Amino acid sequence: MIFLGTGGSVPTARRATASVLVSRGGERLMFDCGEGTQRQLQRSLGLVQVDEIFLTHFHADHFLGLPGLLKTYELTDRQSPLTVYGPPGLEGLFAAMSRIMGKVRYKLDLVEVEPGESIPHQGYEVRAFAVEHRTRACGYALVEEERPGRFDAEAAERLGVPEGPAYGALQRGEPVEGANGTVQPEDVMGEPRPGRRVAITGDTAPCAATVEAARGAELLVHEASFAEEEAQRAAETGHSTAGQAAAVAREAEAKMLALVHISSRYHVKEVLGEAREEFGGTIAPRDFDVVEVPFSERGEPLLVENGARERRDPC
Repeated sequence: MIFLGTGGSVPTARRATASVLVSRGGERLMFDCGEGTQRQLQRSLGLVQVDEIFLTHFHADHFLGLPGLLKTYELTDRQSPLTVYGPPGLEGLFAAMSRIMGKVRYKLDLVEVEPGESIPHQGYEVRAFAVEHRTRACGYALVEEERPGRFDAEAAERLGVPEGPAYGALQRGEPVEGANGTVQPEDVMGEPRPGRRVAITGDTAPCAATVEAARGAELLVHEASFAEEEAQRAAETGHSTAGQAAAVAREAEAKMLALVHISSRYHVKEVLGEAREEFGGTIAPRDFDVVEVPFSERGEPLLVENGARERRDPC
């Protein structure tokens, strides 16, 4: 995951408004597109072609980068289609923006989603979940499918299974003939392995729906607009404190919590300290930081500072 904008609703010289990019295999999914997002891309990865954009809600700091990015794609002769997802009202937003950006020549699809809906992809799905903000809004969880267990080549050899196509058949769940009879997939395959899960809240007060969406997640990206001293204001405005975000991560048993949308009125280290008292696995990424999310058997999520600038194609 690449953090393109980690600041609050007012950008600063060091922190742009909301946008993160998930790079999975050859796919790139963008979540929110705040003001200056295309410039953030140009300062790091280059103007990469994203495949889909997911908007959490329609407050300006989460979508103002769209007209420029979409128009630049046209001016650089984009050919591949692009799909934008968002809560109900997405089509109305684009109708209003059409006065600014006009029409684009590539295929642009708009899909309005409700909490509870899932968008299927090859090997994973993106699930929209309810959040608690002062407008129609949703978070998104990228949830991978369960993976087959490890293939035990030594066990297959002991059972007299010849190398080659028979190995592939067993890994697909098909029985084959061995030296002493039929060999079933469970004879040589380990237990199924879970896929990865990443949850992104957008703006929200702490809520049970986020806990469930992030249950066991490798990474939870949660807003932390306020410090604990302003918990009442957070509640009144539909936002979270750093400590509340940390409590959500702890309850969800997430492996790592990334705090974003921290107001520029605070010193980030102080807010981070409040969160870590509640959940030790908390980070506060800066713009252009990367979090690598390996499969669980390969280790824990890893923060790579300034990784988007140092790597042209981060994981």
